[in-house]
Amino acid sequence: MAVGAGGDVATPARRPRRVLFLCTGNSARSQIAEALLQHRSGGRIVAGSAGSQPKPEVHPLAVEVLREHGIAWGGRRPRGIDEAAREPWDVVVTVCSRARETCPFIPDVAVREHWDVEDPAAAPEAQRPRAFRDVVEELSRRIDGLVTALAPAPSSGSRESSAGERGDA
Repeated sequence: MAVGAGGDVATPARRPRRVLFLCTGNSARSQIAEALLQHRSGGRIVAGSAGSQPKPEVHPLAVEVLREHGIAWGGRRPRGIDEAAREPWDVVVTVCSRARETCPFIPDVAVREHWDVEDPAAAPEAQRPRAFRDVVEELSRRIDGLVTALAPAPSSGSRESSAGERGDA
């Protein structure tokens, strides 16, 4: 992973790091990644997602598998990369090859990563529920590593510090 174990993405002190997930339709993989990161980081990381060709709605199976993991995700809407690119991001993660190829330059991004995740919506209909669950499991493992790298839990009894702090008094 390009992000250092100590969360060495430079950000202003105490500002939560911001991670943007990109895919083509912003209806499955990137939405799932956004939901998982938001949920697992407990507010220590701001997550967002977008697509190069956003679909009209989040895939119903994405909403369903997230619900199975205790994450309410209904009512969300896919959005385009151009809209998301107007916001500041510390990390941009593409979750499909097409998004990596078409991703526009987003200024001031410290870390760019690519996670090649299969599109669960492209699986045969009878296999789609399992494909969505598999994507959740794969992204969960990656998200756990990202949370550890970007926002390690504060140790008990000590002051939480961010990568931007140097401990100067």
